[in-house]
Amino acid sequence: MERVRAELLLPLKEEGRTNAERPKGPPLERIGPHPWVQTLDALIMPLTGFLALVGLWALLSATVAPSLPSPAQTLAKNWELIRQPFYDRGPNNKGIGWQLLYSLGRVGLGFALAALVGIPAGLLLGLSSGLRKMWDPVVQLLRPVSPLAWLPLGLATFQAANPAAIFTIFITALWPILLNTSAGVQQVPKEYLHVGRILKLSRRKMMIKILLPAALPHILSGLRVGLGVAWLVIVASEMLTGGVGIGFFVWDEWNNLSLEHIILAIVVIGLIGLALDRLMLWAARTLSYQPTRD
Repeated sequence: MERVRAELLLPLKEEGRTNAERPKGPPLERIGPHPWVQTLDALIMPLTGFLALVGLWALLSATVAPSLPSPAQTLAKNWELIRQPFYDRGPNNKGIGWQLLYSLGRVGLGFALAALVGIPAGLLLGLSSGLRKMWDPVVQLLRPVSPLAWLPLGLATFQAANPAAIFTIFITALWPILLNTSAGVQQVPKEYLHVGRILKLSRRKMMIKILLPAALPHILSGLRVGLGVAWLVIVASEMLTGGVGIGFFVWDEWNNLSLEHIILAIVVIGLIGLALDRLMLWAARTLSYQPTRD
């Protein structure tokens, strides 16, 4: 026991020594792999996973699913679409680049409306237990409803496909933003609110200067989830409403029996979804970063 105690106290004794008293030795070696090794590992491992997926796809198309286009066939048929993504040959014949821009525009508008409503509403619900008791059952009732169930209501209300799709995005992205914001406010230490009351801050200043910064990680997490839900919903909404958009592109190519174009759309939808998620993750890390003071 005495030996273990001495080994545990040794680092504390070492801190009390001066530089002259400390034993001299070789400099400390780098702990962990070299940065170049980490970079290569971060590139090679995902690339290996993608190559394995493509290999499995090629194997399936050659054996159990002969109707499934092979990777080579898909690339050959989609080469013109990839090379010229922004061609415009009429209202119903636009390149996949235009389809994406229309979809991203709808997602951006619906998501922005959800954030404008969800964050203030979440702050109020987090602050007031009375409001939570009143509205939490309503939120929990509406939250699990399928996004496509809201689309007919949007069409009946707005009498147009575009605002109906935006409404569907808004209503489905609203819940994760609202609930995460409310949870973040409820976890703010009570001492922070006591300080605000001592300083006689108004409710508006209390929200801006105390609640928003303290609940920011939860709010950003809700925004990230909400954006992912919005991108999922737009594809299904556009498949049913028609017009221009990546969802309509998928449905139109299915009617044309072009599986190669559908596979291209799936890859593009996945890449855009990944990019949006990484963008929100970067924003969350940037806004949540607080530099240390000396």
